[in-house]
Formats: sequence, C-alpha cells, structure tokens
Amino acid sequence: MNQVYSPRFLVLALVQSIVSSGPALGAQPAEPGARVGRAEAPAAAPDREYLLQPQDLLRIFIFQHDDLNKQMEAVRISDAHTISLPLVNSVNLRGRTARQAEEVIRAAYDRDYLVNPQVSVIVVKYAERSVNVVGQVNNAGRVLFPQEKGLTIVEAIALAGGQTRLADLRKVRLTRKTADGETVVEEIDVDALMKRGGRDAIALQRDDVIFIPERAF
Repeated sequence: MNQVYSPRFLVLALVQSIVSSGPALGAQPAEPGARVGRAEAPAAAPDREYLLQPQDLLRIFIFQHDDLNKQMEAVRISDAHTISLPLVNSVNLRGRTARQAEEVIRAAYDRDYLVNPQVSVIVVKYAERSVNVVGQVNNAGRVLFPQEKGLTIVEAIALAGGQTRLADLRKVRLTRKTADGETVVEEIDVDALMKRGGRDAIALQRDDVIFIPERAF
C-alpha cells in the first residue's frame, strides 16, 4: 500500500536541523507602490560557493608584502559591497566569491603597484544574514542563513517550524528590497515546489520577508 504524506511532513523532512528564531513579527502586507507579480527569482544552487556579503570581515594577504598585510588583517565589506585597501583604495566585491575577490584584488595591485602579486582572501567572520517568516507557520519570526550557504523559501518555512494546518502554500508572498530601493512582492506556489521535492526552490536574499496566508474557506 502506498503511503501518503502530508505537505507539512514533506517540508519538515527537507531540513534536518532547526535554527533558533527570534521574536515573531506581524504579518507584512505589500507596501504602497510595491510591484507585485509572479515569482521569477533564480532557483537556489545549494552547492554554489559562498558570495561575499556586506559586513563580512576579511583578512587579505599578499605574499612578501608584510607592510601591506599589516593594514589588511581586518577588512570589512561595506554595505555598498566595497572594501578599502592601501594604495588601490576602493575595490568592488559585489557578487564575488573569496576566490574571485583574490583575482580582483590581484589585478588592482598588478595594474600600477606590484608585479604579479600573489593574493589570498580569508573570511575571518561571516556577516549574520536572516529572513523573516510570518503568517501561518508554527514559529513565526527571524530565520538565520547557515554560514557559507544559501537558503531557499522551502527551507525557511521548515526552519520556522513548518506551516500550520490553515496555511495556503499556493499563495505565499515574498517581499524583497531591490538594490535601488524598490519593494517587489512576488506570489509563489510553494505547494508546487514541495511536490517536486524542493527542487527549483526560490533562493532567498538577506532581509527577505515571507508571508504565508491563511486558506480561504
């Protein structure tokens, strides 16, 4: 006899560990002027290398350049995704991994100051990233990203204790601030994502708000 599992069982089974969440927040309606549409966000890539984030703390090392290294033992990424380094000043690391940052920094120094520098970038401390999951979940509130990893909308709901029996997972709303300050609200059929085993789940970004509405009876 084939067993039939509830949607709540399926979403909880996708995540092994539960991250402690903060105080619950109220439901988040779409802001005035927000753009509303169907979700077209990129699918999550769980094995993708970590992209450097604002407030990450880096240690930058250039082989055989101790004077420079002393000034780069603790370099914090700004909210604009830039770092300030001796001689080359501002370097943009938006959308870069640590390995890609090494190449960007190497090129900046190689251009005018050093000959074929060998650069190493280490993340000393990762910035704390979180989303808020509100509405019809068992532990509404703040959900933390795992360090060095991404977080999908399915995983975030699971980490918030899973949906309640009243939840309408077909009309989940994702609210996001874009880089230019625009508020975008997307409606996502999480129920369909769960039925596909979480494949192609929407990848979340820092400070996203996920609202799970109540089913209409």
